[in-house]
Amino acid sequence: MRTYGCQMNVHDSERLAGLLEAAGYVKNDAGDADVVVFNTCAVRENADNRLYGNLGHLRPVKAGHPGMQIAVGGCLAQKDRDTIVSRAPWVDVVFGTHNIGSLPVLLERARIREEAQVEIEESLSVFPSTLPTRRESPYAAWVSVSVGCNNTCTFCIVPALRGKEKDRRPGEILREIEALVAEGVLEITLLGQNVNAYGSEFGDRAAFAKLLRACGEVSGLERVRFTSPHPRDFTDDVIAAMAETGNVMPSLHMPLQSGSDAVLKAMRRSYRQERYLGIISRVREAIPDAAITTDIIVGFPGETDADFEQTLHVVREARFSGAFTFQYSKRPGTPAATMDGQVPKQVVQERYERLVALQEEISWAENRRQLGRTLDVLVAEGEGRKDEARQRMSGRAPDNRLVHFGLGTEAEVPRPGDVVTVDVTYAAPHHLVADGPVRALRRTRAGDAWAARQGRPAGGSGVSLGMPTVGRPAPVAVTSGCSTRS
Repeated sequence: MRTYGCQMNVHDSERLAGLLEAAGYVKNDAGDADVVVFNTCAVRENADNRLYGNLGHLRPVKAGHPGMQIAVGGCLAQKDRDTIVSRAPWVDVVFGTHNIGSLPVLLERARIREEAQVEIEESLSVFPSTLPTRRESPYAAWVSVSVGCNNTCTFCIVPALRGKEKDRRPGEILREIEALVAEGVLEITLLGQNVNAYGSEFGDRAAFAKLLRACGEVSGLERVRFTSPHPRDFTDDVIAAMAETGNVMPSLHMPLQSGSDAVLKAMRRSYRQERYLGIISRVREAIPDAAITTDIIVGFPGETDADFEQTLHVVREARFSGAFTFQYSKRPGTPAATMDGQVPKQVVQERYERLVALQEEISWAENRRQLGRTLDVLVAEGEGRKDEARQRMSGRAPDNRLVHFGLGTEAEVPRPGDVVTVDVTYAAPHHLVADGPVRALRRTRAGDAWAARQGRPAGGSGVSLGMPTVGRPAPVAVTSGCSTRS
């Protein structure tokens, strides 16, 4: 299973893996799989290039592996449809965002008929949450509250591919959360293309704040996050719910996209700089320790130097702990792709580098403010690429900052899913380090579940630091990656 793009795609891939396992397949990362599934993204231009590059690489592999099947799903499949099979005729199955539940049947049909099966539905057939799931993490889980988006941002193709927003009922969401907690999950992330618009389908504008408060009543649920909200729908009752609900974490991902009112209008973003900064101010007033991250697009059609300076102004004022930064790229089918005033590549690059440098400076300064703080860190699996060489493990603080901590001479080694209390000793722009002794270690059922998956005794202390990378993406550092679009 290979997943590109946003958290919604990651969550869909968990459903796809669950469906395949329910149909009798077994996960195989050894390189000789009988079925390879690509769950694709269409937000950025390089998503197309990555997919077709990988498909080209697999062509000779498939030729030497009789019976091997390749399936392509997700947003790019929804958009390109028959184009995928014409460009890569060795692909066996193409399916869209609305019918991920069809994958096992389509694979079997392609095998029997010995021809490619393309099935793209225009509307949701089965809400993904009703499908089987293979979750990679025993301690953290995505919980979808809605699918689709009712916004019409001129740069974004997601609404055309995911459809109009469809909301789950609150009781159904809470039952899923309670079931996850019963399995040992400590942290859930409420997920939606525009998560705080939740309730619009059944006419309750306060539904998202109510849902956050209801999560606070779930016994055993220690951490609640959500992504991604839209400034248009971000209301004071949500801020109050975040501040007053003990297990809602002090972290917020709030997409900005641009600081210029003129560009925001051209983007069809229904807020302006003053409203955005007002939200940030109210969040900081209610939750002083909140870490706030964002998305920013550089070089949108018509963006002038003065417009870009307004974006830098908002970055300075908001003091984001991190940002997903993007150079604008045309997406066929979006209004922005045909707008006048396309900004030359070299101008976009120069602005982008200035933005990244500024955000890097701010991220580092904000992280230095964490020096000396005592943090409870939920130990993660595969978050620190250099952990083995430096005898460290890694995890997330309550505000979602990445923390690498030293193991010291402790007899008991934490496991992914356990919680450690550490003191911050060093700050870098993208992470914190705690190299003093671990103050406290709390074993959890999630850690027991991780140990069971590894075939270790639940109370055992042995943890290999050469752990597979199966972490959860989190918007903490400056990056050119992709997040759930809002």
